[in-house]
Amino acid sequence: MKDVFVVADNIYSPLGETTGHNFSQLKNGRAGVRRQNRPEFADQPFYASLFGDHDLLTGGNDLPGRPTTFERLLIASVSRVLNGAGIDPSDPRTILIVSTTKGNISLLEKGVDDPARISLTNSSRLVGSQLGFIHEPIVISNACISGILAMITAMRLIRSDRFETAVVAGADVISKFVLSGFSSFQAISAGPCKPFDEARDGINLGEGAGAVVLSGSKRYRGQLRLRGGSVSNDANHISGPSRTGAELAQVISRSMSDAGCTAGEIDFVSAHGTATLYNDEMEARAITLAGVQEAPVNSLKAYYGHTLGAAGLIESIVTLQSMREDKVIPSLGYKNNGVTMPLNICTSLLSAPLDHCLKTASGFGGCNAALVMSK
Repeated sequence: MKDVFVVADNIYSPLGETTGHNFSQLKNGRAGVRRQNRPEFADQPFYASLFGDHDLLTGGNDLPGRPTTFERLLIASVSRVLNGAGIDPSDPRTILIVSTTKGNISLLEKGVDDPARISLTNSSRLVGSQLGFIHEPIVISNACISGILAMITAMRLIRSDRFETAVVAGADVISKFVLSGFSSFQAISAGPCKPFDEARDGINLGEGAGAVVLSGSKRYRGQLRLRGGSVSNDANHISGPSRTGAELAQVISRSMSDAGCTAGEIDFVSAHGTATLYNDEMEARAITLAGVQEAPVNSLKAYYGHTLGAAGLIESIVTLQSMREDKVIPSLGYKNNGVTMPLNICTSLLSAPLDHCLKTASGFGGCNAALVMSK
């Protein structure tokens, strides 16, 4: 099967503007999640990882006729990976894939009653056109698995020889609409979130962007690879995950089969780990059913918050950097096991050979995804 190589990647978040800067912050235990007093989002303070008003990309108001904050984040992230990789976006064998859940939905709060301006398709066209892509961008918007699903879609397009190069970019920004939606589920934590911990009480939200360049060209031999991936839907509930974890476990097993590796060869699991009662329990069951419970596990949600359509992409890029440095970032906020299937949660910076790593995600509507990355 055709190899899919990782050519370049970038994370733009409240922790930094490059993958290297972000990873350095994570190794030093620095989190973007903090107490926010933002009356435009909520009447009461809340915990989240947000860009500050001083940020050149996100500060100030979205102005008519100009790219929005969401679009500027995508443009900045893609520009960085294109410059670093030397990829020509006008090459007919190159495709842009955009991952998001909310896009420009915040424009509704600002009185912009223009369906065309809020359309994800139109946003991706604007971004693609500004960056010089000639093909219609592909938009992936499937709840919280969007980022991983976008990478799997890119992998499949390259494997099938539809394209040689795929640029995958994901972003989401927080708005009153987004925060109030999760609050209505009583899913927002009163403090910094604690994935898999017995005291967990919900998520923190976050905003950010990520981008990765993938290629099937043999000139990138020696680079990290996407080896396998799979998606499913457990059809359990519009917002609640499966209670058994069997469906996510099936996705993990299929991903490993696609990658040609066994459960015993997985060196690290980057979990979705939202810190809600049901997600973490389901994920612990799934990881155990799939036989990878002995591998070190972490969640990055206490650092970045839940960045929605960018989460799977940002967390996959952190996993790739973990493999380059052979270091696993500890799962911030974890003290005592809070799931019925105990996992090997990483609680301190771990140095270990990382040859095959697994990234998982699940989301509203019962969607599940898993991706295997290898050296």
